[in-house]
Amino acid sequence: MTPHHAVEITLTLPATASELQRARRRVPLATNADFTRLLVVQQAKSPGRALRVLRGLLDVQLPIDVMTTHYPDRRGQILLNVAVSHAIRRIIRHKAAALGQTPQDFLSQAVTTGVDRHERQRLRHLTDRLEGLLTDNTAEDLLLAAADVLSRPHRSGAPSKR
Repeated sequence: MTPHHAVEITLTLPATASELQRARRRVPLATNADFTRLLVVQQAKSPGRALRVLRGLLDVQLPIDVMTTHYPDRRGQILLNVAVSHAIRRIIRHKAAALGQTPQDFLSQAVTTGVDRHERQRLRHLTDRLEGLLTDNTAEDLLLAAADVLSRPHRSGAPSKR
């Protein structure tokens, strides 16, 4: 039996009612409240194949920005499918060849590096803010305040836990 794979689709713009209707003729899908994110379950031999099939089925139907697998693959990775222009593909191939890499490996490394850099910047920003708070408060006061905030039920609009 061929497995099913959950795929999340992020749209560049909110989908219109007619776009969603046309897309639903091809595949059943769920939408979020503002019609910018969709969830689809696609039958395919692999998560990558599910992304390619859905790109082929829905690319002309919807303003797709990014598609990702909703669950990690066998290697524990979330797969990303981004449509890029021919000019960008040429640049990626050229840069990958210069480094002796495949375009997929080059892009994977570039995305991983970018995510890691973002996480380091986010941690640095948080550290700076905490150090600023420590100039006017004791560490014990900050720990008590953090424990109080973290013990409250999650509020809508509050930053989600990672």
